[in-house]
Amino acid sequence: MIVNRITRERIKIGETDLVLKTDLMKHELPNFILKQRFELKSYIRENPDFLNSFEPVIVEKKNNGEPPLIVSLMARAGRRGEVGPMAAVAGTISQLSMGFMIENGAKYVIVDNGGDVALQTDQDVVVGLYAGESSLSGELGFKIKFGKTPMGVCTSSGTVGHSISFGRSDSVTVFADEASIADALATSIANNALGKKDHDAVQKSLERAEDFRKFMQGVLVVVGESAGTLGKIPKLVQTNKKVVLGDLFEI
Repeated sequence: MIVNRITRERIKIGETDLVLKTDLMKHELPNFILKQRFELKSYIRENPDFLNSFEPVIVEKKNNGEPPLIVSLMARAGRRGEVGPMAAVAGTISQLSMGFMIENGAKYVIVDNGGDVALQTDQDVVVGLYAGESSLSGELGFKIKFGKTPMGVCTSSGTVGHSISFGRSDSVTVFADEASIADALATSIANNALGKKDHDAVQKSLERAEDFRKFMQGVLVVVGESAGTLGKIPKLVQTNKKVVLGDLFEI
């Protein structure tokens, strides 16, 4: 069996801070990301509600035609997750970046944008679980079979990172066909991690997740020492790495 050489690159552009692992490095990717960001910012200048809304937003055709793809994907994800479109921005950029690489001939692509991951691979990989101060953090990972990709694996947290969350989950990790959808659903489910007791917060999150079963493959919720799942998630395996949010990558 021939194993492709995998290279790693970090791309930081404004708020976008992604790690790319691929068998085919394309130096045009940063320009592609710049273009997506420019189109999103241009749309927001004309439609500020798109940036500020915590509720789903409908995007419509303007005189100049269809809205940019990044805007349409974010808006659709927000509607699926019943959250504002910006809840899906990181996952959408990961998804579009992965698509760009695949279209240019890559067979193995993992794009991790601050814990919001889009991947399509020709090898099995392990995605590490980071859940703040929970004892599960850095001890477990999800083994993703290459035949199940492309996939979006996105994590939201009320205790880790800078994203807005109204709940207190250490991590809500959603698995879906698209990273844009996974990102929005993770945010929505994490917002419902409420209750003084950890197991109550997990239960409330899973109750909310029931509303989205048709849009995702599965979800793992961690609050303190309590955890719960809904749907189908990849096989959990032990790891010995203190990974960061969304980190990967044992093969």
